[in-house]
This record gives sequence, C-alpha cells and structure tokens, in this order.
Amino acid sequence: MPQICKLLGYLIFFWSHETGEPVHVHVCKGKPVKDATKIWIEDEPRIEHNKSKIPQKDLNRILQWLSANKNFVINKWNEHFEQ
Repeated sequence: MPQICKLLGYLIFFWSHETGEPVHVHVCKGKPVKDATKIWIEDEPRIEHNKSKIPQKDLNRILQWLSANKNFVINKWNEHFEQ
C-alpha cells in the first residue's frame, strides 16, 4: 500500500494489487480501508465513489491537489506497478 501523501488529514494511497486498472488513488482518514473513496486520475481527476463519506469541501480540495499534481501521481503509479 504505497502512500502518495497526506492532505487535510486524509491519506492518499494506492492498493498494491490493482494492476490492470487505470491510474487511480484511494482516500480515507486513519488507516487504509478497502472501501476508501476512489478517484480516477484521467484527463481530470474524477470520483468513482465516495464510500469514505468525505465532505464535498474536502473532496474539492483533494481533487484540486490531484489535478495540480497529476503527473506526480502517475509517475508514482508507474514506479510502483512497473516493478
């Protein structure tokens, strides 16, 4: 479970066994959980689901960070999954 960063008290991370899926991150508070909010990193990051029930204000800030740091996230994904 590679951690990308912590933002607003939320952990942004990958699950290690998600090969074959497009680039995406999971977001939750505390320790990583299976049903953490899932955000696809495409042209613009978009929410797949919000099972962590992150408030919209925080989600908007997380999406802004992901959009501004999209290349960083994609590079981290490639480093991890192309090992």
